[in-house]
Amino acid sequence: MSILVGNETRVLVQGITGREGSFHTRQMLEYGTRVVAGVTPGKDGQRVEGVPVFDTVGEAVRATGANVSAIYVPPRFAPDALYEAADAGIPLLVCITEGIPVLDMIRVCRYLEIKGVRLIGPNSPGLISPGKAKVGIMPGHIHKPGPIGVISRSGTLTYEVVWALTSRGLGQSTCIGLGGDPVIGSSFTDILSLLQEDSETEAIVLIGEIGGKDEERAAAYIRARMSKPVVAFIAGLTAPPEKRMGHAGAIISGGQGSAQEKIAALKEASVHIAAHPEEIPDLLKS
Repeated sequence: MSILVGNETRVLVQGITGREGSFHTRQMLEYGTRVVAGVTPGKDGQRVEGVPVFDTVGEAVRATGANVSAIYVPPRFAPDALYEAADAGIPLLVCITEGIPVLDMIRVCRYLEIKGVRLIGPNSPGLISPGKAKVGIMPGHIHKPGPIGVISRSGTLTYEVVWALTSRGLGQSTCIGLGGDPVIGSSFTDILSLLQEDSETEAIVLIGEIGGKDEERAAAYIRARMSKPVVAFIAGLTAPPEKRMGHAGAIISGGQGSAQEKIAALKEASVHIAAHPEEIPDLLKS
């Protein structure tokens, strides 16, 4: 099985006529994802890679039954794109856009919570259920179907870990990039609960980084509720305090959010910690 996306997924691309939207629409189609619609205001009636374009998300959903939206909209307009998709009844939003203002995202996340809409991102590479569907920018060719669920705050580290898994014969059930901005829609615990219930996910890889307390909350959840083995890698052991490292959310502030704190919490939850990504397959096999 897989979580969130699969053979039944019908993807709508917001911002489909832009450079990134059109490029990744083609990549998703080539992977076999059912991209059924695109939305760019004022471009109704056009087609991108054979996909019909609509002026509004509501029109696209009524015409195609889209149930996932991939959002490639500039930061200035992304909050409105998220509101529009939620109001159109799409239950899963995948926001690739980076750099949406924090206050805007606080309001968006609260609105989506009220509406019962799940958000992956922003600043996310998306997600993929290998052999079924990919939504976002993850390179499909490095993945293979299998029993390992992958959750990550880092797109690049996701690719590195997935390639190490695939090279060692360990396929993946679903791989999800949560996003690297300070305010994101889904947490580690949100996805851990889904993977725990997925009958074909046998083990989980968690890829974290400095900043925030999400990994510590995940450790508490794993200790209390998880029965499946978890292997983790935490980036940023040498990161200096008060300096952002890559992602906007990756900053140790006020003495909190360090890699050491996160590793200690995960070890207390009996999570196996990899010193570098290439160790993860060996830890899973052992």
